[in-house]
Amino acid sequence: MNTVLLSIILIPILEIYLFIKIGSQIGAFNTISLIFITAIIGVYYAKYEGLNTIRSGFMQIVKNQTPAYEIISGAAIAFAAILLILPGFATDFFGFLLIFPITRKLIFGNLSNKFKRKVSKENNFIEGEYEDIEDNDDRKI
Repeated sequence: MNTVLLSIILIPILEIYLFIKIGSQIGAFNTISLIFITAIIGVYYAKYEGLNTIRSGFMQIVKNQTPAYEIISGAAIAFAAILLILPGFATDFFGFLLIFPITRKLIFGNLSNKFKRKVSKENNFIEGEYEDIEDNDDRKI
């Protein structure tokens, strides 16, 4: 079975199960409040981390380095924000895992290192031809 189809089926089942279990422990109102609070805190923290990632990416560009980790991190933060907006405890858990820099570095650090090694192995030369033009030549621009 396709993993996307399987996840579309299993994630809501898991979320409903967690709603029932947690709701029976802390109450319906507290469960709904907790879902909204995690969504609000998560989105604001995603905005904060996103701005930090953009700032770090620009610093990498200024240093003439490839911002591979920052690109991957930015995509992970956007996905984490979507997970945090979706109601549920499991999606909030994975969203917070992706949004914190320490766990994001553990998850995606190896991937960005592979990308940086691949880019550094490539030649960064532009080939071309040139022709000296005299000062009194009409072809001079």
